[in-house]
Amino acid sequence: MTTDYVAEILRATGTLRSGDPAGVTAIVQNALALAGLKDPGAGIAAGASARTTPMPQPLLPGPVHTDHHSFGAGRLRKPLGEVIRALREGGKGLKLEGLPGMGRPVQAPELPLPEGARFLDERYSCAAGARRYRLYVPSPAKKGLQGMIVMLHGCTQNPEDFAAGTGMNALAEEHRLLIVYPAQTGGDNSMSCWNWFRPSDQMRDAGEPAIIAGLTEGLRDQYAVPADRIFVAGLSAGGAMAVIMGETYPELYAAVGVHSGLAYGSANDVMSAFAVMRGQASLGAVPLRKPGAGLETGPRMIVFQGSADTTVHPSNAERIIAGKGAGAGTTSRVEPGASEGTRGYTRLVARREDGTHGVESWIIEGAQHAWAGGHPSGSYTDPRGPDASAAMVRFFLHGASELSNA
Repeated sequence: MTTDYVAEILRATGTLRSGDPAGVTAIVQNALALAGLKDPGAGIAAGASARTTPMPQPLLPGPVHTDHHSFGAGRLRKPLGEVIRALREGGKGLKLEGLPGMGRPVQAPELPLPEGARFLDERYSCAAGARRYRLYVPSPAKKGLQGMIVMLHGCTQNPEDFAAGTGMNALAEEHRLLIVYPAQTGGDNSMSCWNWFRPSDQMRDAGEPAIIAGLTEGLRDQYAVPADRIFVAGLSAGGAMAVIMGETYPELYAAVGVHSGLAYGSANDVMSAFAVMRGQASLGAVPLRKPGAGLETGPRMIVFQGSADTTVHPSNAERIIAGKGAGAGTTSRVEPGASEGTRGYTRLVARREDGTHGVESWIIEGAQHAWAGGHPSGSYTDPRGPDASAAMVRFFLHGASELSNA
């Protein structure tokens, strides 16, 4: 059976750092006992990060998913002992204390609402499942919406926290955008991560992609959003899920924004997830679209990645870009020095034949696992910039970020 109580395993990272592997084993065995699992070799599947604050007990798991699909290398979930060894050995390459949620509880701030604006708390259900979501409707919506962005939060975050940190609601007012914040549940992943690493959540018309796509289509129709102005973006696990949405529903999303995310199909269980997060070779997913066609067909993509990220290795940004066939386009490189109080970055642009940017990649100097230019009222933000939210919105609406002449 699969489980989401990997949070208890990762709670042992402090013990790992203190050099007490026996303590790690004790914590894991206790977690298994609490969950009613007597078999210490049972597989463990999660896509979560560590957390030191109290959290609800996760729901017991359902049946094992044994479908590996064409993109996987057939890698199976590993026994408990191997998970522990991997965590112990991986401590050198992956600083678990930098994982989302470690030592920082999420307290959703109250966001000010301009007169006429609405921040609705809704719920969506379909055959694939149900999720709560927050919906920001800007005050000038009656003049006609210019687009919609689906924002997928990272591990341990929630819609309210993500909205505060990214500042997307303020940009929605400026550009007349509908902003949707789907909420992952603690029951579906104990750390509220989108299950980007799980084969059943990497395919069209099933699992979490089906839920997110159904929600997107419903709101598009309800609010009469132009069909070519639908976008999806996310951070970390949410960024990885945004990549999946662009790959599995290329006709639905015009562009994808990825911050500190991972490539499509790069993992199919917790072991391969940790490996690719450390920068090790991914599973080598087979794209759902024809190889080499990514730049001219399918959604455009903008990618942000911190060069000092110890949670998601920067090499993952390169994998995402490679999956879009960015090497086939005209490229230019911009390397501005950091102005006072802000971070420098290197930007790679791959243009389409029509002159729009098919792919943009921003590697931010010295940045860790946090939303660039975000507001400190939200978790996992780096106010020193550059402003990823503003750059994403310009890229979505105009085919390029603010450095349009690069």
